[in-house]
Amino acid sequence: MLFKRVLITGANGLLGQELVAQMSRHPEYDLLATARGATPLFPENAGGYVPLDITDFAAVRRLFLDFTPDVVVNCAAMTQVDLCESERDACWKVNVDAVEHLAKCCLQHGSRLVQVSTDFVFDGANGPYRETDRPHPISFYGKSKWASENAARGAGLDRWAVARTILVYGTGRNLSRSNIALWVLDKLSRDEPIDVVTDQWRTPTYVVDLAAGIEKIVRYNRSGVYHLSGRELLSIHAFAHCIAEVFDLDASLIRPTDGARFRQTAARPPRTGFIILKAETELGFRPRSVREALRHLGRRLGLSVTAS
Repeated sequence: MLFKRVLITGANGLLGQELVAQMSRHPEYDLLATARGATPLFPENAGGYVPLDITDFAAVRRLFLDFTPDVVVNCAAMTQVDLCESERDACWKVNVDAVEHLAKCCLQHGSRLVQVSTDFVFDGANGPYRETDRPHPISFYGKSKWASENAARGAGLDRWAVARTILVYGTGRNLSRSNIALWVLDKLSRDEPIDVVTDQWRTPTYVVDLAAGIEKIVRYNRSGVYHLSGRELLSIHAFAHCIAEVFDLDASLIRPTDGARFRQTAARPPRTGFIILKAETELGFRPRSVREALRHLGRRLGLSVTAS
């Protein structure tokens, strides 16, 4: 059996944990997980774990010499959109400079680089988007992720791939950040009202499906840009209602608002969403429906869910 040596960065985050879990089930991968933390936040996997700060170029080079990966999947990023707007230097260091470090090492060692990106590279004027649509970010976070995509191309011809995704939700161990589904569940289960925007539209992505799509990019040695998200285009308000319905919570606590009243530091694209035909045909990507994904999440959380 030929083994692929796979390095996963940002392995303590939501996507990183799920990707480690899924790829650990495949014996053909020799897996090494990394993150900034001294220890992994997830159960022991089939490979190993070492701490790594990808903004430290010298540390990245040393790890490449020690592990010599065939593939690097970069799940590490600064994703807090408003924080990226106010702390631009820190955002650029993690989201762009660090990707350049990885790309340089990939080019030197002949490794492939899979960079995770976002719908925020688009302005949201003409969604849903195909991979061939031209990015036009309207926030500093979006600009940094668009720059990270360009940095990934530095890994060399046919040795890079970009996996764009949208509004990722799910669960993991000891996560440092919540996500839309966990936030809605927490608030509604406490009978606390929440304000949710009606004028921002997305194709929400279940982290289990996203990780499966990225694994296929690795498995099939795919290059270029792939859109990996759910199929259903919903307003965030409608998505919150789906969560309430599946978990039999009080949807009347979900108060509609809009972008004009719900002030945020960074601009959000009003209507993104992805057309995922390329991923479906080239990768066999098959995301769950929103309600099916939420029921799967409920089982993971040990919560009761509605049957349909």
